[in-house]
Amino acid sequence: MSPTRYRASGPQAEFQPGSRGRVLCNLKGIVRVREMQRAESEALLATHEWAIAHFTASQRLTAHDVVRLHRHWLGGLYPWAGEFRQVNVSKGGFMFAAATRVPQLMRNFGIRDLARMTPCSGMDRERLAKALARTHAELVLIHPFREGNGRCARLLAWLMALQAGMPPLDFSPLSGRGRPAYFAAIRSALSDDYAPLEACFNRVLARTLRVTGSAGA
Repeated sequence: MSPTRYRASGPQAEFQPGSRGRVLCNLKGIVRVREMQRAESEALLATHEWAIAHFTASQRLTAHDVVRLHRHWLGGLYPWAGEFRQVNVSKGGFMFAAATRVPQLMRNFGIRDLARMTPCSGMDRERLAKALARTHAELVLIHPFREGNGRCARLLAWLMALQAGMPPLDFSPLSGRGRPAYFAAIRSALSDDYAPLEACFNRVLARTLRVTGSAGA
C-alpha cells in the first residue's frame, strides 16, 4: 500500500524527516525504504517465534489477538502499532472500510468470524481452507491498521494453520503469477463469495505440504 494514497492529520499521516516522503515517521529514525523493509521483515520473523510460544492449538482467537500480533510485530518501529488506523485507505481505486467504521467492524470480525472459525485443531484441509479464506478476506477488507494489514492477515492464517497441524504456510502461490487471482478473490469476498479465495488457500496448503513433504491436515 502506497503511503501517498492516505489522507490524514496527526502521527499516522507523518513521514520521517529526511525520507523525502517515502518512509513513515518511526521510532528508529529510519529514512531509507530498504532499511525499513528489512527492519519490518526481521521483526515479523521474531513475531512468528513469539506467537508459537503464546498461542495454543486449542485457543479461540479474538480481534484483540490480532491487535496483539500487530503491536508485537511493529511496536518497536511505529508509535501507532496495534492501534486502529485513523486514515482512509485505497489501493488501485479500491477503497477499504472507512476508518470510522474499523472499531465496530473488528468487534464484528471477532464475534462473527474468529469465534466461529477458531480454534482450527482437528480441521481437515477443506474446512481449513474455508476458515482461512473467510477470516483472511474479512480482515484484509477491514484493513484495520495504518500499515502491515496483508502481512498481519497472513500471520493470522499461519497461526490458524498451525492449530490445524499444518507446517508453516508457504504463501508463494499468492504472489508472482498468482497475485492477480488473489486480488480478484479478495474482491469477490465483498459479495460474500469466498470460493475463489478458498481456491487460493487450497493452493497454499498444497504447496506447503509439497515443499515440506508432510501429510499435513
